[in-house]
Amino acid sequence: MTRPGRRRRPERQIVKLTIVGGGSTYTPEIVDGLIRLRDRLTVTELALQDVSEDRLGVLAGMSRRMLAAGGHPATVTTHTDLGPAAEGADIVLVQLRVGGQSARLRDETLPLRCDCLGQETTGAGGLAKALRTVPVMLDIAEKVRAVNPTAWLIDFTNPVGIVTRALLQAGHRRVVGLCSAAAVFQRHFAKVLGVTPDRIALEHVGLNHLTWERRVLLDGTDVLPRLLAEHADRVAPATGLPADLVRRLGTVPSYYLHYYYSHDEVVARQQKEGVRAQEVMEIEDELLARYADDRVDTKPELLTRRGGAYYADAALDLMASLRGGDGRTHVVNLRNGTTLPFLPADAVIEVPATVAEDEAVAKPVEPLEPLIAGLVAHVTAYEHLALDAAVHGGRDRVFRALLAHPLIGQHAVADRLTDLILAANRDHLPWAA
Repeated sequence: MTRPGRRRRPERQIVKLTIVGGGSTYTPEIVDGLIRLRDRLTVTELALQDVSEDRLGVLAGMSRRMLAAGGHPATVTTHTDLGPAAEGADIVLVQLRVGGQSARLRDETLPLRCDCLGQETTGAGGLAKALRTVPVMLDIAEKVRAVNPTAWLIDFTNPVGIVTRALLQAGHRRVVGLCSAAAVFQRHFAKVLGVTPDRIALEHVGLNHLTWERRVLLDGTDVLPRLLAEHADRVAPATGLPADLVRRLGTVPSYYLHYYYSHDEVVARQQKEGVRAQEVMEIEDELLARYADDRVDTKPELLTRRGGAYYADAALDLMASLRGGDGRTHVVNLRNGTTLPFLPADAVIEVPATVAEDEAVAKPVEPLEPLIAGLVAHVTAYEHLALDAAVHGGRDRVFRALLAHPLIGQHAVADRLTDLILAANRDHLPWAA
């Protein structure tokens, strides 16, 4: 989500964009964006890096066909070694999944044994993913810094808030975390109101995957009360919550809040119907088969079911601001500082920020009401402990993080989940063996 800032400076070309995790099924989304948004962003080299040569080959071929069909001049290079991929890059976008979809399936199914939420970024599943991902991301960032210390690193790898905090605490300053949630709501509200998305700006606040829209500005005027009074039935489905509850809240919670506000209902449904990971695995298999077809040169419609809607638009618009220094506003994950004074300065929050060539600065935020502030503070404490466990290891650290999570919080459940998580992730956590 963007809105006008100070006068834009002349655009500067991005000579090279590197995607770590270039074998992801999301990559054609980025390539499609490069073609559509070429007036804002000029990329001459797209460097795809991945540890899987097979997937890298499939996605590189698909990317080249898409660029050719769209008349885009960028060349595509492939790398299994991160050093050459990152060398000379202006921006490094990281979109990887440590352990693949099979790890996600474990993350989402194991907690259900304890009657806890099965979700890849929230609750016990999110902690398991953080344990696997943070060490890998820290290693990637160090390798990028060694060959290219001035590159911006955009983290789209979940759990975004914890990973971004890990990178910032390790001294990587040119880092922002990105999620497409605000862009999705911006376009959803625009559709409900029958206006173009560029006329909508949001007061979006919270943590990654724990956010609320507190104001919806149409040409500068807050229309959230009107949205809730007249269109709650159309707004609420995007939250996963009943329309009446959304009206009572007076805000629009992100979809991830329904995991908190309707936890037991979600768990019962997952135990009966299965988890999202099962569907995603089937979608990924079909997408990869289509990408491997030499006749396919446009983004398949099936990709919209994969998740991450408007990911390319949010990412490429952010890249343009980082390179052009245009001072536009983007919703990003960045260091709290004093923005939310009840949180530690080194916490990572998700709020609108002014993005320039050398920095992203959070815009001022009105004080949060207790209903929001309490949960934000609680989850921030959990994220602190989760990061400690991911960086330093140790069963007791994992247990403490689970005990602190508002969706767990019982010692017997936290103990059992600790054992399940460590047993399932021994291949990725040497200290857990």
